[in-house]
This record gives sequence, C-alpha cells and structure tokens, in this order.
Amino acid sequence: MEYLPNIIFALALIAGIGFFARNVKKLTRNIKLGKDVDVSDNKSQRWKNMARIALGQTKMVVRPVAGIMHVIVYVGFIIINIEVLEIILDGLLGTHRLFSPLGSIYDFLIGSFEILALLVIVAVVVFWIRRNIIRIQRFIKPEMKGWPKTDGNMILYIEFVLMVLFLTMNAADFQLQQLGAEHYHEAGAFPVSQFIVPLFDGLSESSVIWIERTAWWLHILGILAFLNYLYYSKHLHILLAFPNTYYGKVKPQGQFNNLESVTKEVKLMMDPDADPYAAPAEEDAAEPEKFGASDVMDLNWVQLLNAYTCTECGRCTSECPANQTGKKLSPRKIMMDTRDRLEEVGKIMDANKGEFVSDGKQLLNDYITPEELWACTTCNACVQACPVSIDPLSIIVEMRRYLVMEQSAAPTELNNMMSNIENNGAPWPYNQMDRLNWVNE
Repeated sequence: MEYLPNIIFALALIAGIGFFARNVKKLTRNIKLGKDVDVSDNKSQRWKNMARIALGQTKMVVRPVAGIMHVIVYVGFIIINIEVLEIILDGLLGTHRLFSPLGSIYDFLIGSFEILALLVIVAVVVFWIRRNIIRIQRFIKPEMKGWPKTDGNMILYIEFVLMVLFLTMNAADFQLQQLGAEHYHEAGAFPVSQFIVPLFDGLSESSVIWIERTAWWLHILGILAFLNYLYYSKHLHILLAFPNTYYGKVKPQGQFNNLESVTKEVKLMMDPDADPYAAPAEEDAAEPEKFGASDVMDLNWVQLLNAYTCTECGRCTSECPANQTGKKLSPRKIMMDTRDRLEEVGKIMDANKGEFVSDGKQLLNDYITPEELWACTTCNACVQACPVSIDPLSIIVEMRRYLVMEQSAAPTELNNMMSNIENNGAPWPYNQMDRLNWVNE
C-alpha cells in the first residue's frame, strides 16, 4: 500500500502520454495527406523566423494589449510548467520537492513561478472579458459561433483553474512547513500564495495535507488532460507554431508559385526548335495532375500544417479589406474550414482501416464557396497579420486555379479579361492595331 500512490501516478502518466502520442500520430498522418513540397531552402532564414516569431512573439505585440497579455500567458505557462518535471519525479519516486536542495535558487524559482501564475490569472481574466463582455468584433464573426467560442472560453477556464491549483498547492505546503508536518521541510519562497494561507487557519494538519495533496493531484492530472485536449482545440498552435513558422513562406509575399506542367508547356511554345507534332515523351504521356485544389488532398502538407496551427485569433479577418467591406470572405474561416475538412477525412480513414473512401464531399463548395474565393484581392494582408506565419492566400489561390483551369468557372469579368489577353495581347477589348489609333489623333 505504501507504493500505491506512485503506481497510480505512473499509470496516469503512461495513459496521458500514450493518448497524446496516439493523437500526434493521427495528426501527422493527416498532415502527410497533403502533396509533398520542397521547403529545404533558406535554412538560416527559417531558423531566424522561428526564433523571432514563435519564440520571440514579435508579431503578437503588434497589437500591444492582446500581445502583451498573450506573452504573459505564454511565458508564464511555459516557465511554470518547468515545475512539472519536479512533480513528475516526486510522483514516480515518492519524494516531496525533490529539487529543494538547490536552496536559494529553488526559492527564486518558486517565487518567480508564483508571480507569473498571478500574472497569468490576470491576463486570462482580461481575455475572458474581451471575448464575452466587451465582445471585440473579431471574436463574434459568424465562424466563431458554437464550438469555436466554447473552445476559446474553455482554454481560459482551464488555464485559470490550473494556476489557482498551483497557488493553492503552494499555500497549503507553506502552511504545513510552518506547522512542522512530516516530509514538509522548509523550501521555496511564496510571495503570492502566502496570502492564501489565512484561509487554512483553524484547520487540522491532516485537513491541510488533504488540501495540498488534492491540489497537487488535480494540478498534474489537469496538465495531462490539457495536453490531450490540445488536439481537439485551436490551442494546438502551442505545439505547432514552431514548425509552422520554420516552414513558413520565405519568398516575397507577392511571388506566387508556378505550375510545373504549365511552365513546361509555355517553354515548349517559346522554343523555336521544338517540334509541335512530336509525340510526347513517355513520362509526359501519363494523365496530368489536377490543376489547383478542390479538396484537402490537393493541397500541400505545409498548407495542411497551417490549418492545424490556426489560432482563430481573427487578426487575418480583421485586416482583410474584402471582409471589412461586407464580403463573405474570412481568411480565418478558410483555415478553419480546411482543418474541419481534414479532420473529416481523417475520421473516414479511421473508419476504413486507413483508406479514404469518398463521401461525396470536398473542401470546395461543401465548405468554402466560390463567392468567398473570388472576394479575395490577393493583397496578402491576412498573411502579414498572422502571428504564426499562416498563409490563407495560398489555399485561396489554389482553389481559384481549380475553378479556372479545371471547371472554367471564373467570373464573367475575369473570363473576358483572359479572352482579351489571349486574342489582343492586353486586358482591353481592342486589338493591337486599334490601340495605336490615338497616335494618329
């Protein structure tokens, strides 16, 4: 019976990490459904981007209020959870405050953790007020109804509770140290939780031990639960922001990728030595790839990683000129729809032993409408605004390519322009000779 708590803790730890590993495997499989893309270039620039954007949070603080609050939560939550290592070792070894022999260093760490915990609580409350009382415009868009709104609030509740449990655990521990309870030797500094200690006045030593142990267990089990909740939440960006910023676009924002098959055809047309009647090479005789994208499998894996990394913060949509003028386009919705469709495809594969069986649906039309796609001005405002280097525009462009090149479904104005370019060498409905008539005047 002496080792029963250690065994229970070990089982909980194995179960939590095992379930998380299963979800990571599923996540990796879904992302790999995308087409391969070469992102091995500009490695030094990619490392700099990851350090600056993901680690340094430089794009978050462009909006100071939300940015600074986010940095507090980010830094506080990460640093405070350094203590999780001590908790895990204590749980497995049956010790208590294993790192306390560090002395003054340990005191400084615990004191810093407590101050950060208080700051996280304040920041979380501010975020909740902004979402639910002030109701900032970007948080009440149509795509933020239902689960996205609940998820955003759920994360705030979880973070609040975890920080309160951390401070309660420390307060009870401090009280037990003052009482000289067995195993609770003096260790740590408690600049915040010491103000909670008066709540324990009049309680017996055994009652305070019960409070300390309950807070300890709920804190670590809550962290394991939170870890596994991430897969189902927009807060998956906590883990994916780093690879996403590394693999983010490093080319100029106005530079679009060219389709290799189209480039090859144009080069062939421009080659004076090419024989237009020659039989195609054997490798070219195969059925050509689909132009553009109509479903998630037509996108590349970086774009699918983008979808899973979306924080749903709405900065992209709030900066989008099309959305500002009342158009249906919301870059955030583009990313959310892509992720939802990818999750749907993953569930179909789970139900069919890893094979995808068509469900008669696709990303285009069933999730994202042509009206949304054609509202985009390709200005890159959404790409610039994103704090974790997500590129909604690349998905929009690929789906518009499909509409134009596979379905000839471009708007009339665009079809007219392309016909004019083909026939007249310019977007206007005048041939080259007529365009020079103004000279004679």
